[in-house]
Amino acid sequence: MPTQKKKAQAVEETAAGIEEPKEEERSANPLDEVMSQAERAYAAYMDAERQVAKAYHENESQVAKAYRRAEQQAARAYASVVSKAMKEREEALARAASSREAAMQQAEEDYKSAEQVANSACEAAVTDAASTRDSTIERAWQVRDETIEQAWQIYSKIAR
Repeated sequence: MPTQKKKAQAVEETAAGIEEPKEEERSANPLDEVMSQAERAYAAYMDAERQVAKAYHENESQVAKAYRRAEQQAARAYASVVSKAMKEREEALARAASSREAAMQQAEEDYKSAEQVANSACEAAVTDAASTRDSTIERAWQVRDETIEQAWQIYSKIAR
């Protein structure tokens, strides 16, 4: 773990800063010497603890910065995907509207064409029916006229 490594390094640096007492200092009071060493060791320990705390704070700051960068990157990616999706939706709707318009126009043209064919067929059927009616009526009048003439011929032979 990097922070433990930093802590050990800080303790080593602090311990290296502690000087060995000189020979004449050692000969003084041994209790003073032990107390002096204890004070230096305590000061080194406190310094190391401050350095560890500082390292932890720096690490926390770096983690927070990394989180903010990741959060911003996620927000940009989200915005990009949303923008792309909306653009694709608009394009799909435009294509659908265009297809719908073309289909409606084709349906209208097909309807008009079918209407013209139906009207032409109707007119032809009416014309044919009228022609057949007229020729049937004409033929019926001819048959009637012939029948009447025959009847008069028979009547005139009888009446004579």
